[in-house]
Amino acid sequence: MHTDTPAQSMTLRSWLALFILALSTFTIVSTELIPVGLLTPIAEGLQVSRAAIGMTVSFYAWLGAISALLASVWLGHVAKKRLLLTLTLILLASNALAASVNTYSVLLVARLLGALAHGAFWAMVGATAVALVPAKYIGVATSVVFGGVSAASVVGVPLSNYIGLHFGWRQAFWLMTLFSGVAFIGISTLIPPIASQSAIGTAALRRVLASSALWKIFAATLLAVTAHFAAFTFIEPWLDTQHTLTPGEIPLALLVFGAAGLVGNILTGVVIDRHLKSTVTASVLLMAAVLMGVGGARAALPGSVVFAAVLIWGGAVSGVFVGFQTWVLRLAGDHAFPASALYVAWFNTAIGLGATLGAGIVSACSIPQLYLVAGGAMALSILLVAIIPTRNASVPASAIEASAAH
Repeated sequence: MHTDTPAQSMTLRSWLALFILALSTFTIVSTELIPVGLLTPIAEGLQVSRAAIGMTVSFYAWLGAISALLASVWLGHVAKKRLLLTLTLILLASNALAASVNTYSVLLVARLLGALAHGAFWAMVGATAVALVPAKYIGVATSVVFGGVSAASVVGVPLSNYIGLHFGWRQAFWLMTLFSGVAFIGISTLIPPIASQSAIGTAALRRVLASSALWKIFAATLLAVTAHFAAFTFIEPWLDTQHTLTPGEIPLALLVFGAAGLVGNILTGVVIDRHLKSTVTASVLLMAAVLMGVGGARAALPGSVVFAAVLIWGGAVSGVFVGFQTWVLRLAGDHAFPASALYVAWFNTAIGLGATLGAGIVSACSIPQLYLVAGGAMALSILLVAIIPTRNASVPASAIEASAAH
């Protein structure tokens, strides 16, 4: 496969390469979010508070943000395939260590090791996907690869919750270790050598930061993703407060959330190339409506309403995750690598802020009040989405090419 100027049609190997990248993003983001579905069992197993385990999500996200920026400056000249393989091995080691820990301090070390790989991997995977496909398939490629991110957010958490309840929380980390090994083999065999055209270094970062359109996407991402993860970090405790659900229905509700996310990701891939802004707008509005609706409830909701809420929330989140990333890649063109790195930095900062602010609001107030605040913040992000253009005239001309078109 010639990755500098891809053929005008997708080959079987192209599709398989995209799916192995999707598995990789699923694994790396699932690793980040495992504690969300296992706050209670991990806390009890290591004899620390649930808030302390929740902070491992924040630390992971913030170090991942720093890692993404450093990768765009210093790792841009490293062969992409070799770097992907190295980062996947680091992730494998991180998960194996996390599965074996007996103390909270060692768990932190394992998580921070994984975060170093996380940011660098995510920063380059978007540019890698773009290099594998013709320009007219950028939206589809982004949907497939970053569908792994959506799937991790909506499937990884209920999967880890189920495994934790039935087999022990350590087994969830061992499963991610296995997935890391599969991803390593897949990248070795399916991803061709990639000569990316993307600009790198501090000068490229400055050009991206000069784009007002990209700044609007970054700001909208920060607001919407912070709101989502503030609420999502506490979805398991929130479900536990819904006394209309039996203990066995909580994992089922999380699985419904995940299944809705997978369906939402498929639908997003179908419509995103033609209806990017409307897809993101509708997704954000649906999430805001759900969070404000359940947060404003004065009593435990009927089981059917709880399941409807997680169904809509899970389905809509894919449009936000895939939508913002696709938007960045469309506008960035030759600056896909540094733009993706900055997007990853903002996204991971938002995850960390969400987990931290969520913990603070829950400690001071309650989970329903947290959901009200998160829903309001999500709704505010619509104001930014409305003014983001679909093309970016403020990026240098070399960055605006066919791949930035609808």
